[in-house]
Amino acid sequence: MANEGSYEAASKRSDEIAADLEVHPEKYTMLTGDRPTGRLHLGHYFGTLKGRVELQEKGCRTNVLIADYQVITDRDTTEHIQDNVYNMVMDYLACGLDPNKTMIYCHSAVPACNQLMLPFLSLVSEAELQRNPTVKAEMEASGHELTGLLLTYPVHQACDILFCKGNVVPVGRDQLPHIELTRTIARRFNNRYGKVFPEVDALLSDVPLLPGLDGRKMSKSYGNAISISMTAEETAKRIKKSQTDSERMITFDPENRPGVSGLLSTAAICTGRDAAEIAEEIGMGGSGQLKKYTTEAVNNYFEPIRERRHQFEADLDYVKDVLHEGNRRANEVAEKTLGEVQEAMGMVY
Repeated sequence: MANEGSYEAASKRSDEIAADLEVHPEKYTMLTGDRPTGRLHLGHYFGTLKGRVELQEKGCRTNVLIADYQVITDRDTTEHIQDNVYNMVMDYLACGLDPNKTMIYCHSAVPACNQLMLPFLSLVSEAELQRNPTVKAEMEASGHELTGLLLTYPVHQACDILFCKGNVVPVGRDQLPHIELTRTIARRFNNRYGKVFPEVDALLSDVPLLPGLDGRKMSKSYGNAISISMTAEETAKRIKKSQTDSERMITFDPENRPGVSGLLSTAAICTGRDAAEIAEEIGMGGSGQLKKYTTEAVNNYFEPIRERRHQFEADLDYVKDVLHEGNRRANEVAEKTLGEVQEAMGMVY
């Protein structure tokens, strides 16, 4: 799987693609997505959403998947799923994804994409699935037993990427093993049955991971995340309640002062400034001053996004239309690809 060597190679390839994208965006088809397990937050926005919009505006073919089937890899309920899906579409639209340029669709609405699972599963061994580090990490994090769906999750991801002939996937370093497996599946299929699928490459994000307000990983379950859908007042309240420390002098020290540094990182990414510079400016102003500065930074940055979001909240019919149209287009694409797969395999009767 992804060792240091392959990370270096992936990183070099990613840089080449990023440069080529500026000149030939039409050569690239990008796929990425999210699991609808709750509201999207600042970590999602700066980590992936902003980059998707940039790719869309460059002219790359952009496809964004709402991975509703993946919710049940490690959860026992789909109780709020419909609400989560509609809210996710609102977040996407508010952040700048344009349904005329980007295909936004749901896993469960595209049967032909999911049908690729069967031939793809025949191309991987159990050992290859077992040693995927991401699956192991997710299983440990969820405390859930290893379900068949979680074990085959990387194969499902390969279906998502390959059904639309995706050739670039924006990911963080931890997701490289998934891309590696997708490449393997595509190569094995092409060798065995004839060329249908492209080579897939990772587009590695150079955005540092935004920590939560307490310095830990930003997560809904930790209550340390600011959602895109929060109001200015809710944001202020969440920041006000965040834990700092008793030291008055503000310094940027993620290791020893996670709470203070989490706030500084948030303020820095929203203002485009350096976290240490902000710390120096606040100095003896203490955590009260820091929280005030961070609240203003977040609310100023997200004000236009939240304005747009309110418009979509008031027009659920439009949100549903976007999804229906995205699902319709995804089905068209998936059926065409499945047709090519069946033809290559001689399964046309």
